[in-house]
Amino acid sequence: MIVIEIVLIGFMGSGKTTISQLLGKILAKPVVDLDQAIVKQTGSEITEIFNRHGEQYFRQLEHDSLKRIITESGILATGGGTPLRADNAEILATSGAKVILLEASGETILERLKTDCSRPLAKQMAKQQLLALKQARQSHYQQCADLTIQTDKLTPKEVVAKILASLETVV
Repeated sequence: MIVIEIVLIGFMGSGKTTISQLLGKILAKPVVDLDQAIVKQTGSEITEIFNRHGEQYFRQLEHDSLKRIITESGILATGGGTPLRADNAEILATSGAKVILLEASGETILERLKTDCSRPLAKQMAKQQLLALKQARQSHYQQCADLTIQTDKLTPKEVVAKILASLETVV
């Protein structure tokens, strides 16, 4: 079975989409953004799915999409909540992919999200609630991760260089 080789996890605004795109170009691998796959499948934006059907419905779509996509080849950028479900964590753990946690400080996350209107949870929460959510998710991220990269003071190219260096040590 062909599987996703690299999975990027982390809180919203940690850089998963940006890094996956750059990594895909450098490695000449297809890239799948889990949220965008859901948008394509449903024809609805994530915010619209949340508003119409609620978070539980979205999380089920996310799980079903993860099960399907994990068997494809390439690089996967998950949604920020993907590793929270035990069944999703199990899929990631048994996929054979290198699961990389992109970590950013609360201050960096708030700065990156301040003008982003596409994230339903971020739009609904005050800054302190958002930071509390990040903290609550942290152990889930850490349990899934094979590698953690702190992205705060790094450019996307520097983050990718760290990922590539970690892959070389595995090969």
